[in-house]
Formats: sequence, C-alpha cells, structure tokens
Amino acid sequence: MGAPRTRSSPRSVLIVDYGSQYTQLIARRVRECHVYCEVVPPWIETEEVRRLAPSALILSGGPASVLHAEAPQMNEEILDLGIPVLGICYGMQLLVQHLGGLVESAAESEYGRAELCLDAPDDPLFEGVPSTSVVWMSHGDRVVRLPEGFESVGNSGNSPFAAIRHQGRALYGLQFHPEVAHTEAGPQILANFLERVAGLSGDWNMGEFVSTQLALLRERIGSGVVICGVSGGVDSTVVASLLDRAIGDRLRCVFIDNGLLRQGEVEEVREMFAGLGIALQVLDGSASFLERLRGVEDPEKKRVIIGHAFVELFEQAARQIPDARFLAQGTLYPDVIESISVWGPSATIKTHHNVGGLPERMKLEIVEPLRMLFKDEVRELADELGIPGELSRRHPFPGPGLGIRIVGEVTPERLVMLRAADRIVLDEIRAAGWYARLWQAFAVFLPVRSVGVMGDARTYEHAIAVRCITSKDAMTGDWAQLPHDLLARISSRIINEVDGINRVVYDVSSKPPATIEWE
Repeated sequence: MGAPRTRSSPRSVLIVDYGSQYTQLIARRVRECHVYCEVVPPWIETEEVRRLAPSALILSGGPASVLHAEAPQMNEEILDLGIPVLGICYGMQLLVQHLGGLVESAAESEYGRAELCLDAPDDPLFEGVPSTSVVWMSHGDRVVRLPEGFESVGNSGNSPFAAIRHQGRALYGLQFHPEVAHTEAGPQILANFLERVAGLSGDWNMGEFVSTQLALLRERIGSGVVICGVSGGVDSTVVASLLDRAIGDRLRCVFIDNGLLRQGEVEEVREMFAGLGIALQVLDGSASFLERLRGVEDPEKKRVIIGHAFVELFEQAARQIPDARFLAQGTLYPDVIESISVWGPSATIKTHHNVGGLPERMKLEIVEPLRMLFKDEVRELADELGIPGELSRRHPFPGPGLGIRIVGEVTPERLVMLRAADRIVLDEIRAAGWYARLWQAFAVFLPVRSVGVMGDARTYEHAIAVRCITSKDAMTGDWAQLPHDLLARISSRIINEVDGINRVVYDVSSKPPATIEWE
C-alpha cells in the first residue's frame, strides 16, 4: 500500500482486507481493546506474515462472492502458522471453501438485522454473550456444508452456520459482522477472540507506540536527513514532534504557502512551531499553485494538480538540503483507504495529496509513521508527546486547502471571499463554545449567484455554504445541529461583512452519503 511496512508489535493482530467497507471498523474495534493491529492485503506472502509475527489473524468481509473465479483468494499457508484465525462474512466463507467445505449462492440474501442463537454458549468466543442477540448480516452466499473438524456454534433464521469453530484448532468463522454497531454483542465477541482465544492482554497504548516508532525511525533513517512537510494540523505536527525526538537537528520542517490557506494561517503556524522549539522553513508557492489551477473546475483534477505542485516544491527544497534522503508526511489510515482500492473494482472516493508515493525522479523515500492510525489516536499520541491541546485539538484542514472548498474554479477573488467567510464561521463557533464539540467547521464557496436586496437595491451575488460536522475519526460523520441563533449570527455577519456574498446556506448532509469536504 505504498510505504514500507512497519515492524509489527510481537503481540499484535493482522487484518487481511478483502475489500469490505467495514475493514477499518474491525481495526478500530481491535484498537479499542488496546491491541495493536495492522491491515494487510490478501496477497501478503507467508514470509511477510512470519516477519510481522502476529498473534492472531482476522479475515475481513468483502463485496465479492467466493464462488466467482476472480474473487480475492486466501494464502492457505497462513492457516498453518498455528495462530488463531477469525473469518468474518466473506472471510468465513473463504475459510470454509479453502478447507473443504461447501458454499453456495443463497436462495434469499440476508441483509440487515438477524437474531443469533448460540449452539455452544460456553465457547470462549461467546463468554458473556446472551444466548440470543441481534446481529447484522450482509451476504448473498451461505455455507451449506462445514469442512471436516468444524461444528456450528451459532445459527440465525437464514444461516444454520452463522458461527462456526474448529474442534481442535483456534479457527473461527462468523457469518455476521461483529464490528458494526448494530451487532449488540459485537464488541464482546471481538474482545473474547482477542483475549480468550488469542491470549492478547490488551496492553498496547500510545506510550508503547511512541517507543516503537522512535526505534523504527532511528533504525530506518540512520544518519540521514529528513524533510517533513507540515501544515499546522495535528497530523503533521505529531510527525514533526516524533522526528524531533528521534533524530533532532537532522529534521528539516518545511511549510508551503500554497495560496490556498485560511486567513492568518502562515503566522499561526510559525508561532506554533516556535512554541514547540522546532525550526521551520516557509516556502511561498502561492503564485505557482494558483497559476496551475486557473480554469480547472473538476475536483479530482484540482487535487492531483495540488498534489503534484506540493511534490515539486518539496523536490526544490530537497535540492537545497545536503544529505536529504527522506520526506516525512502526516498520512493517516482514512487518507489511505479513501485513495487506494485494496482489491478489485471498489471505488476511489478521492485522491489525497499525500497518498500515492513520490515520482521516480526524486531521491527521497517516504516516511509515514502515522499511516495506520485514526485521527482520534493521533490526538492521543499528541497528548503523549506533550503537544498543547489547542494544537492537538485543532480542526482538520485538508492538504489542498481552500482549493477544494471553492466549488469550481479557484480564483483570487473567490479566495478573498471564502477566507473572510471562513474566519467568521470559526470566530462565531469558538465564541459560542462549540469548537471543541465539532470535528470540523468551515465555509464553502458556491459558484452560483442568486438575487438579493441590500439597501433597497437589487443584488446578484454568490452564496456560502456552512459545514459543521460531528465525528470520531472522519470515516463517518453527522451534521451538527447548531442552535438557530448561532446560525443566524454566522449568516448575518457573512452577508453584511463579505463583499460579493448575499446568501448563506447550512449543509445538513451526513457522511455517508456525502463526504465531509465538498470536493
């Protein structure tokens, strides 16, 4: 998936991703049990699994059918490693098929709510789980014959083998999804697999992550020099802090002013890094970015253009830094899964500017110590590193900046309007005590004009959309139900104070189906 894989903790779990939309939820549930995990693709080789030395494997669900010839398959050798395995949905069917059982297309697909009835409630996987409970199904195939040595430990109305186990080995399969919130006992089942089946004590924490990452960074970087691209957000700030601890004065932090920043952003970032005691170089690339974006309206093209421009500026910075061998980035797991299709035809939602590697002409290797973390975990890490809360709890700001908060073409005039409107949104959100309650709050420039009346005169001007989201990790999010008087103040100030805007709308779309950013 791009960067070299980190060495896994000796007491960890590997999640084999078969393309399920819920794979990241499995990872979150495992992490919530304080067990370290990594997500790996189906084609991982046996030797790589041995090197990572996991204590257990989880086979995810997936959109394909195991009955199709082109469906992702399993490396059977990993079943001979002697470690516990839990197959979920597609993962269970794959386990059954590879071990000699039979999977057929179901006469009736089973989607949504179902009732699980336990056949063996004394099994360690189901300790503390009621004999009947609600689970969440999502499958069109079903197991009709178990492999030799397997037995049923749970059934549902449509699935006689809703939960299975091997009688002599720690091999389990669940037809339902324990990772989703709709499965009532899902957290307990996963916790049981980790603790009672795999013997994992749940002692992984951010302190251990820091120790491990510092050792990994020192080992990989050696005596090299690292350029760290920073934005002022928590992700790149944490990366810079980790590297500062790991390699000290061989870190070169670079902040690029791409002309797409919020009002006062450059000054704020300078002050922030000065407070952390980390040297910062600011490069002004605004003219180059805006020139390349002239006339471009397609959001994916804008992202690609911005991403390429970032890389080229970092390349220029690298030429001026002797012995620079690495480029560090604040890439997170949600960036990766939205940008890269793990298997088959699953859709790329967006291309993130810091995902996908560097052009071959560059001599820099990518360093991404946060690549497998979720945003809330990064904030925990910031606390562990002693980064002040006002920095670690800043709302996320996208790498492409205001370039993807202007729907359509990016122009200097539109940037002026958006910056002013965005500042009003943030000022009012903070003044009302809502900033810490929100995941993100921002303004979006809409390239539509509508008729209005100001001072008894007709106006025909643009609109601003206000977007306020509550979320835990950006994988899902809901629009915030702000007080009406707060929305009224935001709207009134924008219309009265921002030239060229005569209408304000509030975005009441959740993720999914919408994304947090408009582009």
